[in-house]
Amino acid sequence: MWITFYHQSKRHRKSLKLDDTKANRKIAENKIIPQIVHELNTGEFFKNDNVKKVPTIDEFSKVSFEINKAHRRELTQKSHQRVYDFYIKPYLGNKKLDEIKPSHIASWQNKMLETQSTKSLSLIRAVFNVIFNDAIADEIIIRNPLKLIKKPKNQPVREVKPFTLEEINNILYYMDDKVKIFFAIGFYTGMRTGEIIALKWSDINLENNTISISRAKRQGIESKPKTEASVRTIDIIDALIPYIKNHFRYKINSSEYLLNSFFKKPYADSVAMTRYWKLLLERINIPYRNPYQMRHTFASMMISNGEDILWVSKMLGHTTSAMTLNKYARYIENKDKKRGTFLLAS
Repeated sequence: MWITFYHQSKRHRKSLKLDDTKANRKIAENKIIPQIVHELNTGEFFKNDNVKKVPTIDEFSKVSFEINKAHRRELTQKSHQRVYDFYIKPYLGNKKLDEIKPSHIASWQNKMLETQSTKSLSLIRAVFNVIFNDAIADEIIIRNPLKLIKKPKNQPVREVKPFTLEEINNILYYMDDKVKIFFAIGFYTGMRTGEIIALKWSDINLENNTISISRAKRQGIESKPKTEASVRTIDIIDALIPYIKNHFRYKINSSEYLLNSFFKKPYADSVAMTRYWKLLLERINIPYRNPYQMRHTFASMMISNGEDILWVSKMLGHTTSAMTLNKYARYIENKDKKRGTFLLAS
């Protein structure tokens, strides 16, 4: 149970540290509130520091991140901190927690939607939600204003826009030779970009023509791939073999990783590859799609050319083939096949 009151034109809020019951309301009316009034009149209320100083969102965010650090993965903690620094702090960080109204949240959310997808907004809201809930647990605020503003309905985030075979060949032909392997693996295996950047030479087996995937790298942090099914061994198709053999010329003794910078250090993430990618697409006049479309291109290309859906699903690291079918079913075509011919056999 909380009370709100004004003293010398300033608004104050105080927790009575009681459950909101009929009996407790009587105690508040007959004992606690009269005592507060008396202390206000005598000046003892503020001398005793009974009114808790309400921190700003930025001040309390540090507390929230600290208390959640123990049960979060390092990458998750780092990602949440980045989300806070970029999307919450600049807009609402200097406001006190008890000053945040639903109208502030609504305005902030509309601002986010100018540049962020609905899926990204959901992740940003999740980070903000934890901060508010931790503040409630510490009895700093009594409600979470975020819950009073609905998040917009999710829209498709990554529309599948596959590259044509001609576009693939042009990209791989004109790409800088030192990083060509990254994009060849992307187009010819469907691996995620974080999985490719984390590949080591020991993961490549040219005797069995397989690649073992057991890690991913993002923001300089190496971790397990996205799901349990993502830990997998995939095939090296014939089209990829020449690119792997060519990349041996860039192998350096001081690094076990497949891809290394000009400073002979492993890349922290795939950001540098995105720069190569963007500049090349502009130069050879191919409409821009993000590098993740290499994965979509592999899946749609293989399925539309009749490859086994179970094999494609395994290559992608999907949990079930149903997931693959749901996303890429429209690429399954066989216009020449006559349906129901088995019925004529008798």
